[in-house]
This record gives sequence, C-alpha cells and structure tokens, in this order.
Amino acid sequence: MTPTWKDKLAAEIPPALGLEIDQYETDLLLRRQGKIDEKVFMEARLRRGVYGQRYDSGQRHDGKKTQTLRYPSGDLTKGPGILWDHPGMQRIKIPYGGLNPRQLEVLADLAEEYSDGILHVTTRQDIQLHFVHIEDTPAIFRRLAAVGITTREACGNSVRNVTGCPLAGVCRDEAFDVTPYAKACSRFLLGHKDTQNFGRKFKIAFSGCAQHPCGLARMHDLGAVARIRDGRRGFELYVGGGLGPVPYQAKLFAEFVPEEELLPLAQAVSRIFGRLGEKKNRNTARLKFLVNKLGLEEFRRLVLEERRALPPDPAWTAFLGELEAAAEKPSKPAAPLNGQPRRPSFDAWFRTNVYRQRQPGYAAVTVTLPLGDFTSRQARALADLARAYTPGTLRLTVDQNILLRWVSDADLPALHAGLEDAGLGQPGAGTVVDVTACPGTDTCKLGISSSRGLAGVLRERLAARAASMDEAVRNLTIKVSGCFNSCGQHHVADLGFYGVSRKKGNYTVPHFQVLVGARRQENASAYGLALIAIPSKRIPEVVDRLAEAYLRQRAAGESFSGWVQRIGKSQVRALIEDLAEVPPYEADRSFYSDWHDPRTYTVSDMGVGECAGEVVTPLDFGLAAAEREAFEAQVALDKGDPVRAAETALRAMLRAARELVASQLPEVSEDPAEVVREFRARFYDTKLFFDPFVGGKFAQHLFQAVEEPAGTLAPDAARRRVEEAQLFIEAAHACRTRMAQAAGKGHA
Repeated sequence: MTPTWKDKLAAEIPPALGLEIDQYETDLLLRRQGKIDEKVFMEARLRRGVYGQRYDSGQRHDGKKTQTLRYPSGDLTKGPGILWDHPGMQRIKIPYGGLNPRQLEVLADLAEEYSDGILHVTTRQDIQLHFVHIEDTPAIFRRLAAVGITTREACGNSVRNVTGCPLAGVCRDEAFDVTPYAKACSRFLLGHKDTQNFGRKFKIAFSGCAQHPCGLARMHDLGAVARIRDGRRGFELYVGGGLGPVPYQAKLFAEFVPEEELLPLAQAVSRIFGRLGEKKNRNTARLKFLVNKLGLEEFRRLVLEERRALPPDPAWTAFLGELEAAAEKPSKPAAPLNGQPRRPSFDAWFRTNVYRQRQPGYAAVTVTLPLGDFTSRQARALADLARAYTPGTLRLTVDQNILLRWVSDADLPALHAGLEDAGLGQPGAGTVVDVTACPGTDTCKLGISSSRGLAGVLRERLAARAASMDEAVRNLTIKVSGCFNSCGQHHVADLGFYGVSRKKGNYTVPHFQVLVGARRQENASAYGLALIAIPSKRIPEVVDRLAEAYLRQRAAGESFSGWVQRIGKSQVRALIEDLAEVPPYEADRSFYSDWHDPRTYTVSDMGVGECAGEVVTPLDFGLAAAEREAFEAQVALDKGDPVRAAETALRAMLRAARELVASQLPEVSEDPAEVVREFRARFYDTKLFFDPFVGGKFAQHLFQAVEEPAGTLAPDAARRRVEEAQLFIEAAHACRTRMAQAAGKGHA
C-alpha cells in the first residue's frame, strides 16, 4: 500500500496542527456524504484559506456551440453554487512575509503538483495557488505543516496574515526591528479564543518607521509603528483603518504603547471587536465601522477598560527575552563590490533593485516578480540562491516581490547572474514599471475588468522606455484592482485604477476608474479619489498624458500627489476627459473586449442592435450627469469645503436614483423624498439594485445620506460620502446593465 502524506509526515507535523488537519479531512468526508450543510462547510474551508475561484462552471465552446462538461462528483457542492470539482484557490498566509529556502521549495512542489506551476505573491504577503482541487487540500496542509506553515485563518472572519515591513532589521531609518513583534502577534492571536467571534476579517500590520510606505500600517484594522521613547521600545498604535469600497484612514489610538503592552492591547481590541462589532450585516462589520460608530474616544475607553480586566498571560511578554537571539545574522563576512566581474545589465539592475542596509557592506536585493508571479522552477532556483548568498531568509513584499537580505556587496554580481539565469533578473523594482495588480477577472469572482491584463500591458510599455525616462516619472507607483474592493490597493498609488463597466448602446465596455491624489509616504497617509471612468483600452494613454503633464508642470522637487493637489483635480480630469469617449462598435471592436481576452460582448443577434447601439438613452445621460456631480463633490472636498462636498455627493446619488426610477416611472418628480420612496420600492425592495456579492450595500449609502444632514458630518465622514456616491453610481450603471440584459437588449 502506498504511504500517504499523513503517514510519511506524521513525525514532522506538530500534534495540534495534525489534529486540526484530521478534523478538516473529516469535514470533507462528511460533506461528500451530505452530512454537513454546504454553508457550514464553506466557512470551515474558508478558515483554511480554501477559496472558490472564478470559473466558467464547465462551459466549453466546441467551435459550434457551448457544451457543459460532466464532472466526476456530479452536483455535489462545496458552497452555494460551487461544484465540488470546480478548481479553487489556496491562500497560504506567510506572517510578515518571512520564508526560508526549504519552505520555498515545498511551495514550489505544491504549485507544480497541485496547481498550475505558478506561485502568486499577494499584496498582503501571502502566497496563492490557483486551480487547486479541494480533494488535494489535506495533503497540501500536511506538507506545509511539516515545514512550519499553516493556512489556518488565511480567510474567513478571523485575524488575517500579519504583515510587516520586509526591510525590518536592515532598514536605515527604522526605530528597531519589528520582525519578532509581528511574529509574536501572529502566533499569539492565531486560533485565540478571543478572535473567533468576529463579524468580519481583521488585518494587522507592523512598520519600523513612520515615514516610509513599506508596511502601510495606517490602512489596517490595527497598525503598529515602531517608536523609541526615553530609551524604551514601543509602538505608535492606529486602529480602524481599511481599504475596500469605502476606505477609512486609521485613527491614532495611542502615541506610545510600551512593547510589553502590545499583545494584551491587541487582545483587548479583539475582545471589543468580537463583542460589539456588527455580525449580521457583513457590509458594516469591519472594525472601521465600529470605531466610527462609537467614536475614537469611546472605543479607546472601552479597550483600556477591557485591558485592565484581562487576566495576566505569560505569552504577552515571553518573546521579549529572545529578541537578541532571534535577530538575523549574516552568513558571510562583508566584502566590497569593487573589482568584481559583472554582466552588462548589472548596473541598471543595481540602481533599482539593490538597497544599502544599515549594516555596512551588506545589501538587500529585490527580486522583481512581474504581476507577483513566479514558477516552481524559479522558486527552487531562488531557494538555492538564498542558501548561497544569504542566511537563508527571504521576505515577500506588499509590492508583490521578494527580498533577499544580508547579501555581501562582493556577492551582488554573482547573485545578479544567478537571478538572470533563472529569469528573475529584471530591473525596475519599486519604479513605475513595477505595477501591482490583484488577480481580477483571471480568477477572482468579483473581478469586473482585467487588472492583470492591464497591468501587464502597462508594464511592457513602460519597461520599453524605462532607460530614457525622467527620474520623477520613473519613481511613480501604479496599482490596479479588478473591482472596487481594492485588493490591488489602488487607493494608495500615484496612479490607481479599479475595474468598472459602462454601457455603450447594447454593449458593455470594460472601463477603469482613474484615481489620483494618494500619498503612500507615512504609511499610506492619504488615499486617492476617483476622477473619471475611462475605457480599459485607453488607460495606457491616461498614464502617458498624466506623466507628461506632470513632467511639464511640476515645480522643483514636487511629488506627483503635490502636483495634483496644486493644480486641482478638475485640471487633472480635463487632461484625460476626452479619452472617456467609446468609439462605435463598427469603428473599433477592440474597445468591446478586455486586455488579453479576444472575446467580445457581441453575439449573432446584434444585426439590428448594432444600429440601435448608437442611441444614448435618457438613463445614460442621467447617470453621466450624476457622475459629474460626484466629481464636483471631490473638487469641493479638495477646496476644503466638506459640507458642500457632502451635499453635492448626496445630490449625485439622488440624481442617479431618480434616473433609474424614471426608467420605470417617467413622471417621477425631483423631490428627494419621492425619489427615495420610489427607488426603495422599485429597486431596493425588489432587489433589482442589489449587487450579486454585497446585496443592497450601495443603496444603503443613499438611505443613510438622506438621514444625515451634511452640516453634521466631520471632514473624514464627508470624504466617505463622496466615495459612497461614486460607488452608488457604479451600482446604478451595473443595475442599468442587468435591466438591459433582462430585456434582451444587451450583452454581459
């Protein structure tokens, strides 16, 4: 009998972890037998990082017509609407992005044996494998557990991967190395009884300094920034941050939390979140909503009161006695770079991918991974290089790259040669070429536009002229998300894009919203706002125009965000507004398909519809007017007038709602009360306005806005209303598309 992975690895897996995997395997068996409800099973697998994946449900076109594949497990499901045999995605949490060569080799094997041979680095320092069959997941868990990795709580309503600055310990500007603190926090909260009753996920990040964006601590539920006060180590602590459809800037909870108070305070925050956080409505269940609802002062009072009541736990401080022993040490002595033979491409790579550590003679090297992907073969080569030139430590980065640390300067040419031989020697790390993107429509169920397709095109175009690019443009950042959920972190880039769609006659056209105005420095201290939706195929022109205008108009030393702030978003929008136009289908069909996807939205019954496609309906005009008002709200915000911004944002939502109502009830008036009443009856109560994944969330933005006078809103609340107005209008566009499809006048 062939031994299983359970047999072979029994002695290498910690007993508690082995028991958890056994229990999960039992859940699989019971679900196959129909003894566990599919929703209960779905939550169990999600807490193990086992996701469903965007898939065509076995629909295959054989050249003549679409055929449906038959699966071995028939109609058995692993969640609502997800067949058992549908491929899935496995998320593997890597605390603070830290890996060793052996772990990387195991990940390479798993990608090769159970996935498509690709390892994907996420913006939260996870590894994701796609096209995984659920029957293979217990073996994956056991092989990971044998090298010290667990997927527990990689998803679900739990503490997600604890992230940290990849330069921690070698950064020239850090207060101290946050690695052991991030590691201790991850271990302490994993499976903790006080973190099992959340209504939504909970994200934590650590940064070693206040000024740089490597840790992005201020956009997390709990963000810790290292500080030293009077010779003592501690943290500046932030709470209630988060991206998603409506981003919240984290609020300063405490200017200084001593290191010994870090874990008990994290536990107290968890207990308050678990006790008072929303449970029924997922759309308002993140910590940011609770902090906003209670107010920072009341939230702080409750947390500190909870902290005082906690019984002492030795785990709070046990790790503090091991800080020195846990510190990384070089495997080779420092030696100078001078005189070492190097390849012709070395200098360009050195300029962008090599960071001088604070330890003289050593460098940290960024391995650039286009779109966050690398193959199993490359992963094994990287493991070999890490053993040869480093102490055997690697870090995944939030920019979807990998960092090798403690490389002696003299070894840089040899390391570069090794990386090039493995296809990993691309320059451009941290530059405009290094575009970040979420999976988007490739594999994500929520994706609207092809974020990876666009990111790949931008990277290719920008890399071709990187050598002659002005340094000011070269240092810009671009981040792309396939939808409004911000997995690509589009809110914290100089140029951010997220996927939306627009109707052109009877066709749906992939678009991206353009965001500017973000400030990544100081751990993501300001978020970008949407300017205008542009057809996907014209986004490269958007990048070119804005980059050229920035170069022409910037003041000496002025950042991109500073330039946007100085000239105003109206001027920035005017630079690209004409690109929003979509040519007729007959004139250029390329606009009607997405990047790297030749399929169009046209079908054979469009002979008459193509002509009709040139007609712009009153609803289209009305939604365009609502978008203009939403943009005016942004302008008011930029001018420091939050009351006017909030009022204008509400008007934009009311206009969009009225236009939808008017499509059914042409005589509807402009009276806000009548608009809201009719909208609720015709589009909310009927669920016609509901998003397939977040239900009536966007309609609630309107209902809440009419209840809250603009004059009562704080500036940050006014900003959120502006964001919500844009989302409401996007939802109105999506609703309009569904209505057209239902009427047989459009294409998905």
